[in-house]
Amino acid sequence: MRVTNNMIMRNSSYNINGTKGMVNTSANQMTTQKKISRPSEDPVVAIRSLRLNTSLDRVSQYYKKNIPDAESWLDVTETALLNMKTLMTDMRTQTVNGATDTLTQENRNTILAQLKALQQQIFAEGNADYAGRTVFTGFRTNKDLVFTENDETTSYAIEQRFNGTDLESFSYFTGDVKVPTTEAEVMGNAISDTTKTSYYRLRTAYKDVDELTSFSYTYDGATTTPTVTSYDTEDDWAAATGLKEVDPDAIVFIRETGDLIVGDNVAAELKSHHAQITMTYDKTGFNKGELRPEYYFNCTDQTDPLNTIDYEKFDADGNEIGYDINYTVSANQTLTVNLEASDAFSGDILRDMDDMIAAVTRALNAHDKLDNIKSMMEETQYDDPASQERLQKWLSAAQKEADYADDNLQKMYSAELGKVDGYLTNLNLALTKVGCTEDQLRLTEVRVSNQDETLQELQSQNDDMEISDIIIQYTAAYNAYNASLTAASRLGEMTLLNYIR
Repeated sequence: MRVTNNMIMRNSSYNINGTKGMVNTSANQMTTQKKISRPSEDPVVAIRSLRLNTSLDRVSQYYKKNIPDAESWLDVTETALLNMKTLMTDMRTQTVNGATDTLTQENRNTILAQLKALQQQIFAEGNADYAGRTVFTGFRTNKDLVFTENDETTSYAIEQRFNGTDLESFSYFTGDVKVPTTEAEVMGNAISDTTKTSYYRLRTAYKDVDELTSFSYTYDGATTTPTVTSYDTEDDWAAATGLKEVDPDAIVFIRETGDLIVGDNVAAELKSHHAQITMTYDKTGFNKGELRPEYYFNCTDQTDPLNTIDYEKFDADGNEIGYDINYTVSANQTLTVNLEASDAFSGDILRDMDDMIAAVTRALNAHDKLDNIKSMMEETQYDDPASQERLQKWLSAAQKEADYADDNLQKMYSAELGKVDGYLTNLNLALTKVGCTEDQLRLTEVRVSNQDETLQELQSQNDDMEISDIIIQYTAAYNAYNASLTAASRLGEMTLLNYIR
């Protein structure tokens, strides 16, 4: 076959362009340190790169965003629970102090001051938030667990459920001693006789209830809806019955205290049959620090009668409905990071503190009366025998009231000690649950971190080139390019005249 000069020049030009393209490719690789700059250069590398990028982005989302976010949420939850535990431990200390029978007025005042301080702080921890989202309120992270200010207008219809075993014995007192201030009052005023009655009660979650709208109990498949007599205050109850008494087969509700007081026969029936008890009541107005009902009970916000809002905490069978917040922390793995308030601390804590404060206040007042009467007995205007005899009767009545108050204080605080231990147990269980979730999250974090490193290494192996390899490849391509140029230049020097003699 005849090979012409034009053929040689075309082939040389083609080869020069080829080596020039190799030089250009190597130069791009040297700049980017990537194997390819467009998919057409190596489709296999391009496809693997896309797959690895997708996997790495997903793992990076878990490792750099989801897991740290979940860790922060759990840290805030744990801190709030630890603070709550510290407060409950302080509350336990006060119950131990109150259970002693050797309290002085100074001791009682100290207990009262500390209980009031604890009451203001106890549920403030329940409003703990992470990045503006409250951590104990389930899905409703934009709302606080407790009222942060006094609210006189908000109104709820609240359904609260009990078991017959929830009935607790409670003492009620009639006839507080009114200490006289003048000689005429000492001689002329009637001396009150303090009387104590004890009944079983169920305590609603709130004081100052508007009205008990329904009450029923169920056992052995039968539901009973008894008649309930309501009074605004305990004084109204005492005025209506002479003493604070309940007929054995009757039920009394005190709106001011939220106490449902049952007669002895009714209490025995409810306790022996472990009756399921349901009561519904309306409440308008909430104090700062009180729990929002929707986090503990089935209820209806009826503040706006034309736009009521129903909240469901329990299903028809009485099972609690959970509102979990789940974080995806790795492929096909989610973790529940939130803990609802009802799973960590009881709504009864504030009411228990109300009872404790009332009991120590009653004891303080009773002993103040004793001290006032004793002081009056030492005054010269009462040194005559008739006044002394009359003051002695006042003193006996005040002493009886003080003895009742001390006995009630000691017994109540002894009973509260067991309740507080139960609250602490629940808090410890909640802390354990959070700790287990944190441990699980840390193990997942290690695994995802390893996945992240592995994927980065695979991506680097697929996409990247070593600079030394690129330099060698570039040098070879450049040398080939120069050689092809040199060869082509030599061919260009040859013409037909070189062969004419």
